Amino acid sequence: MDMIKKVPVREQDPEVRSHNFDEVCMGYNREEAELEASRCLNCRRPRCVVGCPVNINIPSFIMKIKDGDIAGAYDTISESSSLPAICGRVCPQETQCEGLCVRGIKGEAVSIGKLERYVADTAKAMGIKPHSAARRNGRKVAVIGSGPAGLSCAGDLAKMGYDVTIFEALHRAGGVLVYGIPEFRLPKNAVVDKEIENVKALGVKIETDVVIGKSTTIDALMKEDGFEAVFIGSGAGLPKFMNIPGEQALGVFSANEYLTRSNLMGAFSENSRTPIMRAKRAVIVGGGNVAMDAARTALRLGAETHIVYRRSEEELPARAEEVHHAKEEGIIFNLLTNPVRINADENGWVKSVTCLRMELGEPDASGRRRPVEVPGSEFDIACDCVIMSLGTSPNPLISSTTKGLDINRWKCIEADENSGQTSKKGVFAGGDAVTGAATVILAMGAGRAAAKGIDEYLSAN
Repeated sequence: MDMIKKVPVREQDPEVRSHNFDEVCMGYNREEAELEASRCLNCRRPRCVVGCPVNINIPSFIMKIKDGDIAGAYDTISESSSLPAICGRVCPQETQCEGLCVRGIKGEAVSIGKLERYVADTAKAMGIKPHSAARRNGRKVAVIGSGPAGLSCAGDLAKMGYDVTIFEALHRAGGVLVYGIPEFRLPKNAVVDKEIENVKALGVKIETDVVIGKSTTIDALMKEDGFEAVFIGSGAGLPKFMNIPGEQALGVFSANEYLTRSNLMGAFSENSRTPIMRAKRAVIVGGGNVAMDAARTALRLGAETHIVYRRSEEELPARAEEVHHAKEEGIIFNLLTNPVRINADENGWVKSVTCLRMELGEPDASGRRRPVEVPGSEFDIACDCVIMSLGTSPNPLISSTTKGLDINRWKCIEADENSGQTSKKGVFAGGDAVTGAATVILAMGAGRAAAKGIDEYLSAN
């Protein structure tokens, strides 16, 4: 075996998968996983653990894979993560654990994410469950939002013995895991629902269709319902737009709406009760993971699909794997291109997007080179659908209905990054509600930190 390179992961053929919503990556089988696990050097001072936002003991679980001990590997991962099957699929390992892997210095890093997925999927097939707390302490904690931050916080608190209830605004638990990430990257029934079942098996209760700020309030949960602490993990679902002329035309979507209708409501299905527009030519504005998800969804719904991004490929914020998959499937990348106007036909429907060519100038505050317009470079891209993927911000409903809860100028809740404690006593927060839109694993890390903070707070009160 060539120890320099990773064991390849089987995937659907691009020509086939671009016409279906089945999962692209097929994962490792036992032989492949054990072979890949044998590449791990089992470092005495593992840098990969430092790069993991939830601090999984990575060498330990990989050594257990090598020895064929799936139950032991799953137990090791479960000490730090409540959602291993999800993280193994959607975490940006290349910039975190794998990015620090010693193997990657003179070759390819160990496929830590694919090995984590293998353990989680195999454990599920074997009926292995995470261990719940031996005893309950009788103290109640409310968790707002059933996305990655909320599930992680709730899972950790349940393991500590707390009586935890998650309140979810939508009719289905999972947050961004079910409404934001497409089926071909993260299967809902086979993966997300099973992970949520494992969290519930720890003793966590989930109530759906509860909109905090409308159905009830944080103050009511604490004063009337007996919850001694509250964690806010409500995410960031409020979409941003460019505010350019023509943005109100028919056929313009936010990526949030487009993906929610497809992922959560099954609008991609031919017999869906809530069908979504099947565009002939779609333009997706943005370069992040959500933009890739929207573009690859539009492609599967039959559109010739363009990604329009104002910087170069080097600055694309999306995961390299997602960009690679998008290119394989035939997504057209219009880089160094910036939309300035959306043009509509006589009936108000999108007919084209007017763009300007860009070139990169000096770095801006983010450290990336600032895009500068090229004079006289205006051109049109014909389309009947435009999807804006420019990021999201937290919905202000919770902060506006909770007395004493401080927010910053971006409408994000202010919270201590180590404990999650907010300005309101007994109320903690983490994930996208605090940082703005980020990754699943960073939200999980914030949820875990808040669980520890809540435990310390309640132990002292």
